[in-house]
Amino acid sequence: MLSLWYIVLSTENPISMPHITSGDVRHVAKLARLSLTDEEIEHYADQLSAVFAYIDMLRDVETEGVPETCQVTGLEDVYREDIVEDCDEYTRRQIIEQFPDRQGNLLRVKNVFE
Repeated sequence: MLSLWYIVLSTENPISMPHITSGDVRHVAKLARLSLTDEEIEHYADQLSAVFAYIDMLRDVETEGVPETCQVTGLEDVYREDIVEDCDEYTRRQIIEQFPDRQGNLLRVKNVFE
């Protein structure tokens, strides 16, 4: 379903946007592991349908010869090199002792992936 939305948005010969149903919202919520009430599902279906209707309106705007714009603020990302700084053994032990859960000298965290 999401790939259909992408195809609809990116096609050279645009077709009308689909009306988003409560079933569509339920499907996406399941994929995202979201627990939504029936009221929320209807609310989001209406909101998403309005967004896609607006996108349909934007298709009528003449953009021939208009350069692509990624951002308009002029701001740029600033990067820095990661620098590893050693600390003395006493400081290292104090930090490790404060770990809520550890395995040896490593901080143990909950699984992110199944």
